[in-house]
Amino acid sequence: MKKLQNTFLEIEGQSIPAKIYQEYRSNVRVSIGKTAAILRLPIQMDKKQKKNQFGWFTRWVEKQFEGNEVLRKRFFPKIYKTGDTVTVGERSYKLVVTYEDRKTFGANLKDNIIYLKLVKDAHPFALNKSIKTLLSRVIGKHFHPEIAKRVQTLNQVHFQKDIKSVNLKYNSSNWGSCSTRGNINLSTRLLFAPNDVIDYVIIHELTHLLEMNHSPKFWKLVKAVMPDYKEKEKWLKVNGSSCDF
Repeated sequence: MKKLQNTFLEIEGQSIPAKIYQEYRSNVRVSIGKTAAILRLPIQMDKKQKKNQFGWFTRWVEKQFEGNEVLRKRFFPKIYKTGDTVTVGERSYKLVVTYEDRKTFGANLKDNIIYLKLVKDAHPFALNKSIKTLLSRVIGKHFHPEIAKRVQTLNQVHFQKDIKSVNLKYNSSNWGSCSTRGNINLSTRLLFAPNDVIDYVIIHELTHLLEMNHSPKFWKLVKAVMPDYKEKEKWLKVNGSSCDF
C-alpha cells in the first residue's frame, strides 16, 4: 500500500512542488527530484509524527536552496513582464504580457512580439508552468522549419533513413527521442544550446533509426559521425539547467 499527497512548500516566497509518500518502510527519506521535493514516510506514523517530520522536511528543503543556483534556476520561476526580451539562439522576442479574467492561458507571435495572455489570480506554480509551455509553443513553431531542415540535411548526409516527422515540444526529462516509426522529437529547451550541440542531439536521435538502443554499436555509429560527441554531452550536463524558458 502506498499513498501520495501532492502539495507545495513556501521557500523564500516561492511555491515549490512537494510529493509526500506514505509507504511500507522503516525510515524517513528525503530528496529533491527534477520537478519536486520528495518526502517518504513510514505508513504507520501517527498524525503528530507526520506533522513533525513535515516541519523538519520543510527546513531541510530550505537549506538545500541556500546558495544553490542550480536548484534555484530549476524551481524559482522567471518573472516576465511587458517589455522583457526573450533571447533564443540568434533570435530575440519582445513580450507583451496581460493578465485577464479568463479560464485558459494563451499566446501568439506577430512580428517578433509574443503576446502572453495569462489567467488573473493563477497559482504562481501553474502560472510559471503555463508561461514555459506558451513560450515553448510559439518559439518552437517559429524555429521548426529551420530545425526540420537541419534534421533532413544531417539525415541525408549520414543516414539516408525515412523520417516520418520532426517535432519540437517542451520536455524537461530528455533532449530528444526517436520512435520506431521514424518520428524525431526534440525538446525546445535545446534551442538555447550552441548549434554544434543541437547537431549532436539530432545525430543521436537519427542514429536510433539504425540502433534503437544505447549499445556499444550505437555509440560507435555516433562517434563515426561526430568524433567529439562526448564534448557535446559534457556541455549539456554542465549547462543544461540554464537551457529553459
